[in-house]
Amino acid sequence: MRSRRRFREPMSQERGGQERPESHEEDDRKVRRREKNRVAAQRSRKKQTQKADKLHEEYESLEQENTSLKREIGKLTDEMKHLSEVLKDHEKICPLLHCTMNFMTIPRPDALASCLPR
Repeated sequence: MRSRRRFREPMSQERGGQERPESHEEDDRKVRRREKNRVAAQRSRKKQTQKADKLHEEYESLEQENTSLKREIGKLTDEMKHLSEVLKDHEKICPLLHCTMNFMTIPRPDALASCLPR
């Protein structure tokens, strides 16, 4: 807590130009104003802390989601590589890809049947 400095008692100007000590009413008003300001500052700090906590929770949630999505990307990449290999292996032996009838514009069931192994 700060040490309080002592100043001479505040003085107010009277209409005649003379100074007089501030009234108790003015002192009470200052005390109430300080108390009100203190409470408002506490509310503001609490609100700021709550906002920071909420942002931190959101950050952690997004980090978890990001990790999960990276894991999924890895799995899908592996699956894509595997399926590409399967497709390459299949292309080597696929009778439909090696059939001369594939260049026809209108496929006919009897033409496709001639390309299939018997």
